[in-house]
Amino acid sequence: MTMSMYGASVPVFERMLDNLLTWLAKAQAHAESRRFDSANYLGLRLAPDMLTFASQVRIAADVAKLAVARLAGVDAPRFPDDETTLEALAQRVRNTLAFVRSIDPRSIDGSDAREIVLPQRSGESLHFTGETFLQRWALPNFFFHATTTYALLRHAGVDLGKADFLGL
Repeated sequence: MTMSMYGASVPVFERMLDNLLTWLAKAQAHAESRRFDSANYLGLRLAPDMLTFASQVRIAADVAKLAVARLAGVDAPRFPDDETTLEALAQRVRNTLAFVRSIDPRSIDGSDAREIVLPQRSGESLHFTGETFLQRWALPNFFFHATTTYALLRHAGVDLGKADFLGL
């Protein structure tokens, strides 16, 4: 039996976004237990030339919602990039989850051959089939930003382990 496009996308995004909510809650608890403003996390970076923690969370959520929207052939909701607290970032993730969960599986199944075109800021657009888009762009990009979010919190001392990443 082959896996459906829905099965290869939505449940994967859902699980990791749920995990990300757990990480954000643990970060809030960590800040409160050590009596510092949890907004300090928002500017974290592992290197000076990388995007901030807040950007990592935003992009992970955006990749999930845009991937599902593109595969389903629907418009994704737009969220302003104005979060200044962990709770606001968590709300963005919850809004993303609500959108992802609202998509009818039938609108994604069969999207493996659908043409997906990703405009680029500079240069030509990227062209994919739904399957190659999911496998070679959406999932790797999503996990890159989710993993970076996890790593930044772990580096900041938040009590996270592999089970938190995997959602066990």
